Amino acid sequence: MKIMKMKQWAFLSLALLVSSAVFAGNFVVDASNSTVSWNGKKVTGEHYGSIDIKDGSLEVVDGEIKGGTVTIDMQSIKNEDLTNQEYNQKLVGHLKSDDFFSVESHPTATLVLTDVKKSADNYTLTGDLTIKGITKPVSFQAASSTQADAVTLKGKLIIDRSDYNVRYGSKSFFDNLGDKMIYDDFTLDFVVVAKK
Repeated sequence: MKIMKMKQWAFLSLALLVSSAVFAGNFVVDASNSTVSWNGKKVTGEHYGSIDIKDGSLEVVDGEIKGGTVTIDMQSIKNEDLTNQEYNQKLVGHLKSDDFFSVESHPTATLVLTDVKKSADNYTLTGDLTIKGITKPVSFQAASSTQADAVTLKGKLIIDRSDYNVRYGSKSFFDNLGDKMIYDDFTLDFVVVAKK
């Protein structure tokens, strides 16, 4: 009986070691299966859409995320609420212009994780976010899950655009905007899938 228990314990230990080995190392972000949705609000309404991840990676140690980087393709901004194509393209063009994200000069945005804290399957993530060549610290929550050889992070990032000199319609830069004001905070809802 004692030998049987020792064998079971040895098997369990081996299984745990194999499991940890699978979920350790550098996991490459699968851009085609990852999504980022944006939402911006103004006094008179809101707009929403999507933007693509260009590339990235997550560092995993003993099944836990310890760091990572993600690069966003700013050229890929899409609007999803305006059905009129003329207005849709006009809005996207405006978002890409120097009034907003200066995409021609700054075609990518990056997030580099600098601190990761885990509680159960939830993470508090802190990182350096660079938009328009300006880097500021951000902190946000995300839930994680693992399946086969992939790890998934799902959460929401709230960004204050005034930190990145995105000035158009911002009360942080202009007075008396009235109903032309666009709120400084915008949100990114993300699902990041990374594979070994």
